[in-house]
Amino acid sequence: MSMPDITVGAWFAARAARSPKRRALTFEGASWTFAELADRIDRLAAVLRAGGVKHGDRVSFIGFNQPAALETWFACSRLGAIYVPLNFRLAGPELAFIVQDAGVHTLIAGAEQQPGIEAIRPELGVRRYLVTEADGIPAGWESYEQAVTDTAPLSAADAVRPEELSIIMYTSGTTGTPKGVMLSHANLWWSDIALMSMIDIHADDVTLAFSPLFHIAGLNFMIGITWMRGGEVILHRSFDAQRTLDDIARHRVNTLFGVPAMFIAISQLPGFADADLTTVRMAVCGGAPAPEPLLQTFADRGIGVLQGYGLTETAPAAIFLVAEYALSKLGAAGQPPLYIETKLIGSNGVTVTEPGVRGEVCMRGPNVTQGYWNRPEATAAAFDEAGWFHTGDVGQYDEDGIVSIVDRVKDMVISGGENVYPAEVENVLFGHPAVAEVAVIGLPDARWGEAVTAVVAPKPGQTLTLEDLRAYAAPQLARFKLPQRLHLVDLLPRNPTGKVLKYQLREDLAHEDLAQE
Repeated sequence: MSMPDITVGAWFAARAARSPKRRALTFEGASWTFAELADRIDRLAAVLRAGGVKHGDRVSFIGFNQPAALETWFACSRLGAIYVPLNFRLAGPELAFIVQDAGVHTLIAGAEQQPGIEAIRPELGVRRYLVTEADGIPAGWESYEQAVTDTAPLSAADAVRPEELSIIMYTSGTTGTPKGVMLSHANLWWSDIALMSMIDIHADDVTLAFSPLFHIAGLNFMIGITWMRGGEVILHRSFDAQRTLDDIARHRVNTLFGVPAMFIAISQLPGFADADLTTVRMAVCGGAPAPEPLLQTFADRGIGVLQGYGLTETAPAAIFLVAEYALSKLGAAGQPPLYIETKLIGSNGVTVTEPGVRGEVCMRGPNVTQGYWNRPEATAAAFDEAGWFHTGDVGQYDEDGIVSIVDRVKDMVISGGENVYPAEVENVLFGHPAVAEVAVIGLPDARWGEAVTAVVAPKPGQTLTLEDLRAYAAPQLARFKLPQRLHLVDLLPRNPTGKVLKYQLREDLAHEDLAQE
């Protein structure tokens, strides 16, 4: 029996063939039907092929949210090429590392990001550059829109197997260098199918997308499952709380996804209490635990905010809190969807089954990554012999088997929905001439969830301010990775083997912050 083609480009083409006149995408006043969007995807695929992109080559996009980001992903799939989305918030050296590591063949940049790419261009080794939405085309670049408009659609797509890679999405590593998470077409498909087993998406749904498309949840969560069902995506270039609130009413939005900081900003608008939210059936919050008062604020408006826990490595489906528990299980992550297995493994290596006992969250299923690009050692370290992916996050069950995420094995800080790995920040801050030793931790923050906090022991006779530290690190780190707080100490606490006791720093400084409030 032949199996259906579940690759990204194929399922979108199939949806377009079945729903050609349905509106698929609206962006800044312009709309495209499924047929029109499929035509643009195939034209871009032909552009890429004419420029030498072959099966397995890597193609990147960097820019604010715009149709070109989605078109590039789907066009890559039509050729068997691999999409590498780039985080425009990263500094030049960080971007150069990723582009070199992935071996990017063709790079597409938004007009605002083009100068930054041009500045590091000699380091990249990219063969072709295209720019979107630009008034003038710089030397050495081509117009994305002109190329798409002037090129006939691809005559035939490449045959692509589900186990082939669709995306390499980079996430910072605990060693201080980013790792490329390899996600196959099958990983992405099964993530969508698993989520649809828990979420009711309707064929006439309208979803509002404002989360960055260089994150897996922004790219392959509500957008993917809405388009599979034939619904419409309203895409915002970036997050703006007031515009989000206005467009919910303007476009009769049914579903939306964001991180806690976004929902906090929306809830604090003067017009929130009186805004028309009657069409919103489902708001999903992920990226970090949502404060219970925030969930209650939306509940008071008749909206149960559903929490989800996922990772780039799980494409992103992992654990989800269904609507029936939205209020009774405030703060919990939820349960794994169908087709995905979850278990908690205690520090003694034994599987945890009883409520209230902590263990590392481990995942297994068809949505889980194949591993890390060019990182066989990191891949081997992430999986055990039984094929369980170890997330590095610590969870516990309640009496109903609902999982809450309570801590992290790794030291990652989640600030405003962005993952910040301390080792990467520490490597930069240690170079400051006034720093003798430094540890970076996350401390609770009402706005961002966690504040990136630098704990520094200065060199004798040296003084240091937060402004000094941020100014030093700014050319080397993305803005969201810069320390938001600074604590000066004489020495960092260490265990007998010399490892910094970060848990002690978190406990001591959290109490100190509370005492100062």
